[in-house]
Amino acid sequence: MNIISWNVNGLRANVKKGGFDWFLKKSPDIYCIQETKSHPDQLDENVRNPKGYFAYFDHSKEKKGYSGVAIYTKIKPEKVEYGLGIPQYDQEGRFLALFFKDFILINTYFPNGGSGPDRLKYKLEFYDEFLKFINKHKKDGKEVIFCGDINTAHTEIDLARPKANEKNTGFLPIERAWIDEVIQYGFIDVWRSLNPNKKDCYTYWDMKTFSRERNVGWRIDYFFATQGIFKKIEKAKILSEIMGSDHCPIEIILKDK
Repeated sequence: MNIISWNVNGLRANVKKGGFDWFLKKSPDIYCIQETKSHPDQLDENVRNPKGYFAYFDHSKEKKGYSGVAIYTKIKPEKVEYGLGIPQYDQEGRFLALFFKDFILINTYFPNGGSGPDRLKYKLEFYDEFLKFINKHKKDGKEVIFCGDINTAHTEIDLARPKANEKNTGFLPIERAWIDEVIQYGFIDVWRSLNPNKKDCYTYWDMKTFSRERNVGWRIDYFFATQGIFKKIEKAKILSEIMGSDHCPIEIILKDK
């Protein structure tokens, strides 16, 4: 089984850039995307319901063309949850949880902490509620995989310019401490665990400064997994050669048995 996660920076724009054709050709078992910036009604039928996939969408209820996540899966889930169940965090369409037989898969587009202290506060509160959600299911004995754009680089190895960004959102100590807490609760950063010392590997580059050409990036897109399901993961990849967004796709491959 392979699972891909990608912040597409606008699904309709990504379609025009060939990103959706790439997905269909790649044909992953599960495809999680963030920042769709669209309501399902705005999508063409082949994007809303591609052949061979069950499709689920969570979209912003307040602003059009903002936020949003989707999951395309060849395997029908036993249950789907939209949002954390807390209205103030669910209005922006950032959360989907699919319950499969062997694990829960959560796709989340975490808030950006920019645009002032109110948004940083919102991001940190969202982080806390999300951690409560995943930890509850872990305590209940469920295996959990969660993926998405976390909007924070964890350690200095995860961004090209750590010193220059020490006081910038996305690398603030308080944001990074949350990832520490996630790990302390037993959730494993899949890519970093399999590539502990690998440098210059990023998933996001600022388009305004043409940073992708210079590989001045950030690793802010992740797969995390509980120990039981992590043992089944054979590979984790950063597909930095794939264009169509200011982020690139990431992928994990699980053993079939």
